[in-house]
Amino acid sequence: MATYHLAENFAQQAEKSPNRECLIFGARRMTYGQVDQEARALQAALSEFGIGSGDAVAVELTNRPEWVICLLAVSRLGAVIVPIDPSVSDHELKYQLRHTEASVLVVAESDDLDPIEAFEELITDLPDLQYLITVGDEDRWYDDRVFRFSDLVSGGRRTPLAVEDLDPAAAPLAIIYTSGTMGKPKGVVLTHQNLVLTAIRTMEALAPTDDEVVMCAVPLTTVFGAHIVISAFVIGATIVLLDRFKSTAVLDAIEREGVTICHGVPTMFQLLMRDASFEGRDLSTVRTGIVAGSPVSTDLVRRVRQWNDVQIAYGLTETGPTVTITRFGDPPEARDTTVGRPIEGVDLKVVDMKTKALHGPEAAGELAVKGPNVMAGYYRMPSETERSFTPEGYFLTGDLAVTDESGFVTIVGRRKEMIIRGGYNIYPREVEDILRTHPGVGDVCVFGIPNEILGELICAGVVPVEGAIVTGDEIKAFTRDQIADFKVPDIVRFFDTFPMTGSGKVKRMELAELVRLETSTT
Repeated sequence: MATYHLAENFAQQAEKSPNRECLIFGARRMTYGQVDQEARALQAALSEFGIGSGDAVAVELTNRPEWVICLLAVSRLGAVIVPIDPSVSDHELKYQLRHTEASVLVVAESDDLDPIEAFEELITDLPDLQYLITVGDEDRWYDDRVFRFSDLVSGGRRTPLAVEDLDPAAAPLAIIYTSGTMGKPKGVVLTHQNLVLTAIRTMEALAPTDDEVVMCAVPLTTVFGAHIVISAFVIGATIVLLDRFKSTAVLDAIEREGVTICHGVPTMFQLLMRDASFEGRDLSTVRTGIVAGSPVSTDLVRRVRQWNDVQIAYGLTETGPTVTITRFGDPPEARDTTVGRPIEGVDLKVVDMKTKALHGPEAAGELAVKGPNVMAGYYRMPSETERSFTPEGYFLTGDLAVTDESGFVTIVGRRKEMIIRGGYNIYPREVEDILRTHPGVGDVCVFGIPNEILGELICAGVVPVEGAIVTGDEIKAFTRDQIADFKVPDIVRFFDTFPMTGSGKVKRMELAELVRLETSTT
């Protein structure tokens, strides 16, 4: 019987197939039974620290088995995991720890980390933080507040505990911070049901078999990364973990482990196919996967489907994450150019930008979502939570979209990213999709720059294909041949790379600020 309690769901898989491989991380290989045993052991150790229902456990790790074991142990306790990107600044780290009142922080050991010294520095500003747990093999001095992960797992095996009884629809499992591309990060509270039910419904679109091997190179600190792990658990799949994305390492792992499901953001697929060794690889085991996290062009998805028959999905941290996804049986055009239809149980509406009324099909506006995938709210932000929902209970995504009579959704841009130039509304996604078809354009990001006369100017940030010679005038002329004059970029700026968030999204505001400062001094 399906359960939306993560720990119970995993325990069922472990009981059914204890010897099935669960996690592969380099030379480390763990079965479902072994992962279950270590999660139970860590649960017991955390319980001895006084961690229980509703308490926050922060995990600042890259993709590795200990992250997964922490997730399961926290789930068994009825506690809440707070994934923290290891690349965040000290200020961001302290903000998230303070905001969630985390009692425990799990970190990786390093040559320059003195655990006790680091803990002393943290607790000066964080009175709620009681324990630091380190992951690694360093032989250091510890005290009664700083512990090694391996020691806790070994010691906890002697005191097994039951899974905490809870209501999956109401009990939080994770607080995941938004990437903050549009402002200060907010802590999104996701329940067991938000994450587990959404994983089950999403996997239905991939038509999984009994022996799937899933690649996970997407950071587990993002909702997409966590979703990959949970969706693999609900079908009893094997997960190949890479601590960080490197194209050659991903391709090596696909060949070595016979990966059948390969997920990623568009940038990851771009980099895989640009890898110098790509053409010589045997990727015949790859069956499908999900491409999501940022807009994907029709050209890119068609190229990916030559070796990986991916589905396009759309979602947000606040929606657990999947809202819509394409299916194998969809009409080819819809499967190439839309983000699919809603997963089961999710209702979509479009909100008129002027009247705020809820629309049906064929009307453009802000996409609104209602369903069991939608977050419980923003942590300790009741006013922000209230502003994010319509009176009818629909969550306002901030994305501009059109739905058709068959339920297929086309995303046209972000509401806050819309450029208003001379009274005309310009959606960056439309211009970006055209520019991505230029043979010399590797990646593109379109954004607005303030202008006294027109309100905003259109700027196209372009990362050229390696070795390509392309000019700004050429980019403008290429666009002018395919789009209305008022949508043609006023400014073209070239970049070697774009600044990216941990979830693989371009930091659009940071790019806009760079160009704004440049234009204001010329």
